[in-house]
Amino acid sequence: MHRSRCIPLGASGDLRHPAPHRARWTAAAAGVLLTLAGLAASTLRATGAVPALVAAAYALGAAVCGLAAFLGSRGRTRRALWLLIAGVRVMAFGDQFG
Repeated sequence: MHRSRCIPLGASGDLRHPAPHRARWTAAAAGVLLTLAGLAASTLRATGAVPALVAAAYALGAAVCGLAAFLGSRGRTRRALWLLIAGVRVMAFGDQFG
């Protein structure tokens, strides 16, 4: 009889539910990545010949994504996901003016 080697994802050994720490790390990493991207875009837009609203939108979106990273690291992954979506939407909305 062949037994496959499965690493349990959940704390109770249940393969159906991923471990909570994986969701935390994913939310925090995505938040940090989007925060850095937003800050870089804000800096690049601020030095260019675009309206100040564009750079401000990127900075605001980056701040929202930073808050999402913080909440995600604390285990509030559902709120972090919605804040990540909101932060990216703010950045995309600001980019429409550029």
